[in-house]
Amino acid sequence: MTATPLPPLSSGTLDRDAATRTDSALLAAAWSDPAARLLVLRGSRVPVLGAAEDGGARLALSSVLGEFGDEHAYLGRFDGAPIFVEFGADAAADTPGSGTAESWANPLELGGLRSDGEREIMTAALALAAWHRSAGFSPVDGRPTRPSWAGWSRTDPDGALLFPRTDPAVIVLVEHEGRALLGSNALWEAGRFSLLAGFVDAGESAEQAVVREIREEAGVPVDRVRYIASQPWPFPRSLMLGFHASLQPGFDPDALAPDPEEISELRWFTRAELRTPPPGVRLPGPLSIARWLIDRWVDEA
Repeated sequence: MTATPLPPLSSGTLDRDAATRTDSALLAAAWSDPAARLLVLRGSRVPVLGAAEDGGARLALSSVLGEFGDEHAYLGRFDGAPIFVEFGADAAADTPGSGTAESWANPLELGGLRSDGEREIMTAALALAAWHRSAGFSPVDGRPTRPSWAGWSRTDPDGALLFPRTDPAVIVLVEHEGRALLGSNALWEAGRFSLLAGFVDAGESAEQAVVREIREEAGVPVDRVRYIASQPWPFPRSLMLGFHASLQPGFDPDALAPDPEEISELRWFTRAELRTPPPGVRLPGPLSIARWLIDRWVDEA
């Protein structure tokens, strides 16, 4: 259990190449580049080669064919090669499989992908696809919008530009005397635990959101709020802001009061228990910043 220097999905190895988005000549050259590759989505599933569940999978990227259209977006460059996504396919076309041949995988069920670049390609593609599915009409007057800027914006009939929306959320490792606080969401299966998290309210700082969310979900006060790192989480459009916080001095760590509508169980875990979880306890998946924050805290010992 060793944390990487940066959270999963956040390595920065994908060159976003923003200049090409608004330059038709550059976009055409990228689309016609023999090295260009295309990631074709089926709803929210991604095509993979290899075993999806054991972290040995790779994205199945296709050659670019035909014309660049409204169902495409330019993601940037990976190892110098232009990378595009096609997100117009119907989710009903999914035919998920398993094994070493190409199959369609739910990103949340992937044990991981072999390279940081592939993880970032997948993240950007899923984030854009989710936004385009929900942004087909103007939020002001309901008129249709069309993709523009190589898929990174949409334009209404008057020429006004709309851009992808990202919702900030905080996720917090609360610690006290060598133990970390984890909770089980009321909607999850028994035994699944993660860090407490919540969206930032309008007009609220991320640090204020940490204090409020922990008070609301666990009934305890925290201080020494420290920002650690962030991670995009395109399910469908969150930006997870990772924090550490400490239980306020003098407060009884056993006086937990979970919000019954959101949290079914709260538990303090030692580093040893997180390094080797007790029977029946499931920790967050390897792609999540929750797992990265836990692993990082365990490594500190």
